[in-house]
Amino acid sequence: VQLQASGGGLVQAGGFLRLSCVASGRTFNSYTMYWFRQAPGKEREFVAAIRWTGEVTIYADSVKGRFTISRDNAKNTVTLQMSSLKPEDTANYYCAARLEGSVYSYNSIQYWGQGTLVTVSS
Repeated sequence: VQLQASGGGLVQAGGFLRLSCVASGRTFNSYTMYWFRQAPGKEREFVAAIRWTGEVTIYADSVKGRFTISRDNAKNTVTLQMSSLKPEDTANYYCAARLEGSVYSYNSIQYWGQGTLVTVSS
């Protein structure tokens, strides 16, 4: 499966952005989807995941209550809505996928998309 992320940009602290990731292929609804991010000079970190059935989501503690992951299987799309953004949210954001994976399988990703840059100014 190929993943194409978009929606990054420059936003002020406290603002809102919505990232989207479109997947190719006809079996999108069998993939658990993840968002990761990597800030300059830091390691990539897990942000959020949604099970292929859509009923289970998990979040990193750093974004819980501010970010929402959702999916539209009819449009092969996973979305990350980010609100109350902070300068420390600045990073390249990557979507990723694992076939029928657990939402906790973020250490065994099968497919990665390219990053979309989010910059939050203070």
